[in-house]
Amino acid sequence: MSYFAGEYDIAVIGAGHAGIEAALAGARLGCKTVVFTINMDAVGNCPCNPSIGGTAKGHLVREIDALGGEMGKTADECMLQMRMLNRGKGPAVHSLRAQIDRRKYSEVMKHKLETQENLELHQAEIISVKKDGEKWQLETRMGAIYTFSAVIVATGTYLGGRIFVGEVSYESGPDGVFPAAFLGQSLKELGLSLRRFKTGTPARVLKSSIDFSDLEEQCGDEPVVPFSYDTQTLPENKVKCHISWTNEKTKQIILDNIDRSPLYSGMIHGIGPRYCPSIEDKIVRFSDKPRHQLFIEPCGENTEEMYLQGMSSSLPEEVQLQFYHSIKGLENVIIMRCAYAIEYDCVDPLQMNNTLEFIEYPGLYGAGQFNGSSGYEEAAAQGLVAGINAALKIKGEEPMILDRAGSYIGTLIDDLVTKGVNDPYRMMTSRSEYRLILRQDNADERMTPIGRRVGLISDERYERFLLKQQLKAEELKRLKETVIAPNEKVNSVIVSRETSPITTGVRLIDLMKRPQLSYEALKEIDETRPDLDANIFEQIEIEVKYEGYINKQLAQVEQMRRMESKALPIDLDYTTITGLRLEAQEKLNKVHPTNLGQASRISGVSPADISVLVIWLSR
Repeated sequence: MSYFAGEYDIAVIGAGHAGIEAALAGARLGCKTVVFTINMDAVGNCPCNPSIGGTAKGHLVREIDALGGEMGKTADECMLQMRMLNRGKGPAVHSLRAQIDRRKYSEVMKHKLETQENLELHQAEIISVKKDGEKWQLETRMGAIYTFSAVIVATGTYLGGRIFVGEVSYESGPDGVFPAAFLGQSLKELGLSLRRFKTGTPARVLKSSIDFSDLEEQCGDEPVVPFSYDTQTLPENKVKCHISWTNEKTKQIILDNIDRSPLYSGMIHGIGPRYCPSIEDKIVRFSDKPRHQLFIEPCGENTEEMYLQGMSSSLPEEVQLQFYHSIKGLENVIIMRCAYAIEYDCVDPLQMNNTLEFIEYPGLYGAGQFNGSSGYEEAAAQGLVAGINAALKIKGEEPMILDRAGSYIGTLIDDLVTKGVNDPYRMMTSRSEYRLILRQDNADERMTPIGRRVGLISDERYERFLLKQQLKAEELKRLKETVIAPNEKVNSVIVSRETSPITTGVRLIDLMKRPQLSYEALKEIDETRPDLDANIFEQIEIEVKYEGYINKQLAQVEQMRRMESKALPIDLDYTTITGLRLEAQEKLNKVHPTNLGQASRISGVSPADISVLVIWLSR
């Protein structure tokens, strides 16, 4: 028997990384919110790698934090090791990555949901989503019926989840949790277009069965750079990671059993991630490579489970044992949880607009892997945007739309809803045409004013932000006004850095522009330098050294935003516009771009088609 369980503002289906950010944002913006999870112990679970951040993903975490999200703060609280990736490259691609305590992260996030005002956390499987007049109606498997003004679907890999290990296949969510077995059919009946994607994870192995004696160590960075701008006390590195490699024997074992992989036997129909392939996929696709790297990482401070990053697989369990045992350091390794692939349902994101609301279903939003992306960070970013926009819509306020030139989050969402996806979408720095101005070090400058405007940044935090901007402006002014006179000490410092000495007074900012010189190099001769946060010095140094390139990108941004300012009617029938090619009409009617800039990024819409739209708009 069904029963009426209550009326709320926002429902969030799923309590993974997308669901958490969506629920917290909705509740913090004053909306009465309920988040549903199939298993209360799986809130904030990290079913794949026990880490947050990484190349481009670290940028997303910084932006989430600067907007008022929770992922960065919790990652700092649960950090085991922090590293800045790509230090040998330019500042645009520097990215933070934290090894985290997987269980602690889940525990901390669950408690934050439990203690959040306006938020209820329920263990329940949603089996039906229906439109009920102006409201949305949800039904649980236990027969509870709720009504909401907005619904955010953040089902991760649970929706129609199926596990594959060799010839074995069964319905399941990640880590052996029940899947969402009925919701997919309800969404199809509603009219959403779903597809099957696939992802995988490596085995977890027993730490005491690993021989670390001849493995390369990977230590954390000192001092630690945190994700969150709110983190006042720097966390400490607590663990070391290790590196090993596959070899010819590993390769041969996998090739001898490749027909038993569900990827190649035809059992798996879902499309897997292009940029995070399984080890058997790597062996086949990159057959010329003699070896592949793997990282041995701890899953937590109080567990003996170790994660084998780079070794996901869906081969049979006994084959996994064979090829893991062929690797240096793992000769006697004991598998605690075998590797597996998981296939799941997700939606075609072309059905959504830039607020992550479904175009034909007002009040219904999607976030995370449900939208065809992969990764905890991509999920959390979308959850935050969906939660904010659902709340703003309920409150009758203007939506928050992030553009490509302002954030990686904006790039991520624009790619999803404009270009669509053919495989699980992963954020990379190369996806942004403006990456020099979308650095992780300036995420607060770009995103905190937006977070303040929507209501997620507190007075105290905003005052700290404004003070930082003031100190930065004063320091930049000091660099421009301070003149360094030539003398023996000055030239000794300069020449020691393999750059030419000075013969007349030189402004400090002009010295800083030299590639060989930096704040650190000039500290001996910079006698008036104030004691500022390292992040301020870092930002200024980057902006000074890359000023010409940054100005060039800012000019490109201005041009792009002029295109973005030319709005297109959301209900426009493009078949009525003479001069558009048939393919362009079809693609434009499918995506329904909100402006000319978005239209220009749709695959199949040519510059000639954009010219036609410009003429049509002018008329």
